Amino acid sequence: MRDAKPLAAVPDAAAKARAKDALAMLPAIEARRVVFVGGALVPELSDLSGLEAGLTIRSMAQALAAGDRDLLAHLGRIVPTDDVAVALNTAFMGDGAVIHVAQGAALVQPIHLVFVNAGGEPASVFARSLAVIEKGARAMLVESHLGSTASEDQVNTVLELKVGDEAHVDHIKITGAGAGALHVSTLMAAIGAHARFNEFLFTTGGAVVRNQAFVRFDGEGTIAGIRGASLLKGRQHADTTLVADHATADCTSREVFKSVLDEEGRSVFQGKIIVRRHAQKTDAKMATHALLLSETAEADNKPELEIFADDVQCGHGATSGALDEDLLFYLKARGIPAKEAQALLIQAFVGEAVEGIEHAGLRDALMDHVVAWLEARE
Repeated sequence: MRDAKPLAAVPDAAAKARAKDALAMLPAIEARRVVFVGGALVPELSDLSGLEAGLTIRSMAQALAAGDRDLLAHLGRIVPTDDVAVALNTAFMGDGAVIHVAQGAALVQPIHLVFVNAGGEPASVFARSLAVIEKGARAMLVESHLGSTASEDQVNTVLELKVGDEAHVDHIKITGAGAGALHVSTLMAAIGAHARFNEFLFTTGGAVVRNQAFVRFDGEGTIAGIRGASLLKGRQHADTTLVADHATADCTSREVFKSVLDEEGRSVFQGKIIVRRHAQKTDAKMATHALLLSETAEADNKPELEIFADDVQCGHGATSGALDEDLLFYLKARGIPAKEAQALLIQAFVGEAVEGIEHAGLRDALMDHVVAWLEARE
């Protein structure tokens, strides 16, 4: 990052029109859209009417301006961190979503936060969102970042997520075309007892992307699946940094990340599982796998374990390699063209991570992304 772009301006009519065109390219999934252009909420492009019982959605900028006490009690306090990107976001944050799901409420539709970079000039965007899901509630949050592929925007986005006891929450983040030439995203999530939490990070866009997640298990008996897939080409660089902090006993987590790298694409995975002193009966396993489609692609993997308890089951693994020549030969021997045979194997490789998404429509939409990426290969 050689220079800092000016802060994004309030979206004008032209920016909103460009954003509307970009929205038309989103997959057709049934969800409640909340649209931000240049980091600012645009109500006329959002679906904020007729909210389900127990659901509230507000503007972060308006809540901050009103000095909302509940917001201030949570902001920056769910999973405190000294991360420099989060500090920068806190200093410059403008708008975002404040979402609250009441105790026992089960949302029928996913909430789709759509962040569109549609300014006429390159800009810096600092979006901050907060979601509090109360005890026994169920919700799915989908987060999409998109815009012009020629954009040189610098995006720094943060989501703070508090998941109550016995709640079931899914969060899917899609970093697509026009997400910003420099895109830094942070998830800070605190998960209560006997909860279910699923996280999925899907990256195809951006020149330099860093997705970082700090997930803390605050209650016993919780099960979490943290997964991701990256499809990179050209000179794209994607960094996934994960800290899964098992602070209490008897929790289970599975971390699986897949990267497909073509041309000079580079992926970095830094994953750490921490098991605290009293977090006995922890079951945590982490795996990262990279598929290299060219001799100039690069994958750097650094899984770590920090274990301070003795009655645990933990492990990690990392692999990097090319497509299996025997499998390619098997498919080509049955009349399947070479490029199509490669595509089938790549889809199967990525699909192992994608299949963990419970929403069938979203799962299919992401696999369609994979197919489109493969068709665009030379």
